[in-house]
Amino acid sequence: MLKKCAWETYKDKDLKKLEKICKEYRDFLDQGKTERECVDTIVNTIEAEGYREMEAIIKAGGKLKAGDKVYSVWMNKSVVMFQIGKKPLAEGINILGAHIDSPRLDVKQVPLYEDIYHAFAYLDTHYYGGVKKYQWVTIPLAIHGVVVKKDGTTVEINLGEEEDDPVFFISDLLIHLAAEQLEKKAAKVIEGEALDLIVGSKPFVFGKDEEKSKTTDVIKAGVLDILKKTYDFEEDDFLSAELEIVPAGKAREAGFDRSMILGYGQDDRVCAFTSMRAMLDVKDLDRTLCCILVDKEEIGSVGATGMQSAFFENAVAELMNLTGEYSELNVRRCLAKSCMLSSDVSAAYDPTYDPAFERKNAAWLGAGMCFNKFTGARGKSGSNDANAEYIAHLRKILDDKGVVWQTAELGKVDVGGGGTIAYILALYGMNVIDSGVAVLNMHAPWECTSKADIYEAYRGYKAFAEGACL
Repeated sequence: MLKKCAWETYKDKDLKKLEKICKEYRDFLDQGKTERECVDTIVNTIEAEGYREMEAIIKAGGKLKAGDKVYSVWMNKSVVMFQIGKKPLAEGINILGAHIDSPRLDVKQVPLYEDIYHAFAYLDTHYYGGVKKYQWVTIPLAIHGVVVKKDGTTVEINLGEEEDDPVFFISDLLIHLAAEQLEKKAAKVIEGEALDLIVGSKPFVFGKDEEKSKTTDVIKAGVLDILKKTYDFEEDDFLSAELEIVPAGKAREAGFDRSMILGYGQDDRVCAFTSMRAMLDVKDLDRTLCCILVDKEEIGSVGATGMQSAFFENAVAELMNLTGEYSELNVRRCLAKSCMLSSDVSAAYDPTYDPAFERKNAAWLGAGMCFNKFTGARGKSGSNDANAEYIAHLRKILDDKGVVWQTAELGKVDVGGGGTIAYILALYGMNVIDSGVAVLNMHAPWECTSKADIYEAYRGYKAFAEGACL
């Protein structure tokens, strides 16, 4: 029952493929720091591989057959892909599912203000997902997102990533004056309303209008002038903006041996990328393969672009209509007979914080693709608990392909907990299990993964896609 070290199984050709996959993955992280950017990157990638937009086929009155590859995007934040297999859809499909949203800071709708002493201009934020708020102060931050004006014009913002871009930051109290602050609990050291982004400190020069200079927030005015000249939007356009504050900088190799990747948003883009890459590398399938990459998991999979919406079910219905199989009963049969890997990350064992983990049931960096039979909290509350028959089926598929894999729980019993999209898909009656990659520093601005685990996840998803149905 000892875990296997994936690194010890590789030959030179394996290492070359591993490095190629991980280089593509780092590029994916850099290009997709928000859900919208992820979707754009994914669509560009899959269209180059022959995928066609489902809505265009529907409008053209087209049909689909075995071997065809299609995709559908919902509200620019979620995407589902299908590669049509030889078997009828009503017999079920194989599904790879992950989420592409990550913890961050969101800019509020009325965000821009100047402090009462005219020292700084700020953007007011609201944190998104589970974060340790103190981790977000004093680090370089970037602004990504869109501003949609009343005339429908969309302005894209990506500022802080290029070498000559300005970056932004949230201040913290200097250690010399922080005696009282340091007495607070970690959850209160930095309050949510204190996570305001410093965006300027230079007063705007009004020229000869001295009265206006005295009555106007001059630093805020300077920021607004820059926004108008650079992006052509006004202050009230923040009302219809989606701007996300994320760590500035590219994903990097980590360690003297370059065995790890350090980067923002690896929960859960590491599973999104490996699922997509595996899907692009399989062909001539017996059973239709689906990859769904969704928004809003970090806040409960809610909303029109979250897994709880009808987007996925609607896409399956449209797919069956295009293959000539549609009926309400066939849609239900398809979903109930499907098998899914709910691809999400697991907490990597950290020797520094050993008391939080139960070692023999923890995920270890470098021990391969990870399966969580259940997640949830306390007595498995909120969990999808996969059945033994499905796990045995997956064991055979992976072992036959030589995939290195491990099982894990999310920390010790009653220490904490978490959830994924697995339970939502399980509502259809299909077989679902959580699987993915172990992550160190999960939900921190910079997360760490092992290159070996990324490669084994890719291999595991590919084996699942090609495997026989249960």
